[in-house]
Amino acid sequence: MFKALLFAGAFLAAPNLAHAISPQDPGGRPGPETQIKDTLDGTIRWMRAQQDRATGAYEDPTVTALVLCALGESPRKYREADGYFVKGALKYLLSHQTVDGAFTGKNKAASTTLTHMAVRALFSHPSPERKKAYASALKWLGQQEPIADPFDPLIGPKLEKDKALKHVRRLLAQRLPDGSWPAPAPERGHPLAITATRVIDLARYAKMFAPPEGPAKPIVPLGPFTSADKDRVLISMQRGATFLVQVAENGKFGAPGHPDAGLTSMVIGALQGLPQPRESAVQKIIDDGLDWLVSLQKKDGSIHQGMLANYVTSSSVMALSASDKPAHKEAVKLAQGYLIGLQADRYYGGIGYGGDERPDLSNLQMALEALSASGLEKDHEAYQRAVKFLERCQNRSESNDVKIEDGGVVIVSGNDGGSGYMPGDSKAGYLDLENGQRVPRSYGSMTYALLKSYVLAGLTKEDPRVKAAFDWLEKNYTLDVNPGFDTSRDARAAYQGIFYYFLAMSRALNTYGSEELTDAAGVKHAWKRELAGRLIAMQSKESGSWSNRNAPRWWEGNPILGTAYALATLAETLK
Repeated sequence: MFKALLFAGAFLAAPNLAHAISPQDPGGRPGPETQIKDTLDGTIRWMRAQQDRATGAYEDPTVTALVLCALGESPRKYREADGYFVKGALKYLLSHQTVDGAFTGKNKAASTTLTHMAVRALFSHPSPERKKAYASALKWLGQQEPIADPFDPLIGPKLEKDKALKHVRRLLAQRLPDGSWPAPAPERGHPLAITATRVIDLARYAKMFAPPEGPAKPIVPLGPFTSADKDRVLISMQRGATFLVQVAENGKFGAPGHPDAGLTSMVIGALQGLPQPRESAVQKIIDDGLDWLVSLQKKDGSIHQGMLANYVTSSSVMALSASDKPAHKEAVKLAQGYLIGLQADRYYGGIGYGGDERPDLSNLQMALEALSASGLEKDHEAYQRAVKFLERCQNRSESNDVKIEDGGVVIVSGNDGGSGYMPGDSKAGYLDLENGQRVPRSYGSMTYALLKSYVLAGLTKEDPRVKAAFDWLEKNYTLDVNPGFDTSRDARAAYQGIFYYFLAMSRALNTYGSEELTDAAGVKHAWKRELAGRLIAMQSKESGSWSNRNAPRWWEGNPILGTAYALATLAETLK
């Protein structure tokens, strides 16, 4: 494998002017080198689809280390928090580290090379939890005979701008339509390894050739919108459904040839929001997709492909609960027992991505909604257990006893009534208090998730915990961003998860039972009509799909998931 990679590196380093592209396009148009960041997004999607979902591996330890470097060094700098495609790979790679710090290869030389690669991969994904593993690997390398950096022959030295331009354009011209790179003949390297090295190489030039920051590449405005009536909503939903029909593979959704159960369950659930009778093509996708989800059910009742067990099971239950087929009803009942069992972990009342994953509010709110859709009785103890975890997510010190020490800083609850992602943690960042303590920032999507979960757990509108959450949502009402994010360093931060935010809003307010919200200025908002209008204005006029062009994090740049979120939200506005 490594010899093949070396050959590929030498091939790229060698002069090949016959394939070089002119440094200036006819007419002065921007060349492909200005789009490295966006181009690599498609490549990253292809790479993610190659992961072994059961083990987290990308082929083997060497390729996994290369992919982790590519993910961490890519222009978007993916990290463990972005999903299993990073987290699972790190876990797999670390499973090959011995007690002396080395990462095991076929022989000592291979172990030295792999350990060099693993050190760079760990450096690309820093974490206090992996500090010891990183340090022990460095110590082991220091005790070995020095070798050349194994990355040098793979990607070569960074070039000056004139030479870099030809090099980058040559690489981009070799990229295949699916986003990958082929191994140069006559050697046969693994396409995933070759592709990872291309990402590492190209990422070094992303800033060099990027268009000037500022007005040349502004945030894409969501645009003006008007309140939408039922007819406009139905037309918009039909256009979105047509797009999904075109990209479906026998009722399944995902990367070509790699159906994803989580994505499929989200889409199937969204398509069921279309009023009946539905077009035959849409209904067939729904039926085929539901049958496939049932075929994935395990003996313990979970529904998944080896990862994100709770998330996929919850999403599948919500899709299957809308079906009348006896087999689907039976699958829902089995999954219900599995979801209830997930609460029995060290984070009381919480649920994570799977049995041993750290719980968070996003997973818990999905599980609670799935349990409700499955018909679980309202007084079941599962709802009551969840309340304590929900309290610890809310910034309300009267009911939140969280006090976490992290790196010498104490994290405590705030008092604005909103919610972060999990106890002591927020994807929106933190607020630093004058006494040196920190408070997780409340933000829109998680506060709506909190409100919905409190109501599902049986709390009334008069409950002070519910009132505090609803007050935060009224004061921060907006359809322009996902409110609460710190935008001082990144103006795009507030656009992260905006489709998730819209869906959380619609489901929470329908569950809570509110037709209007009054914002901080005292203006009343009929949220259903306004939210429908906002989504219709964001729909692609060409394809009928939706995607988050400002912040593709959490898969929202994927038009399949973006469209699923939008359709599910529009269906809520019709209720």
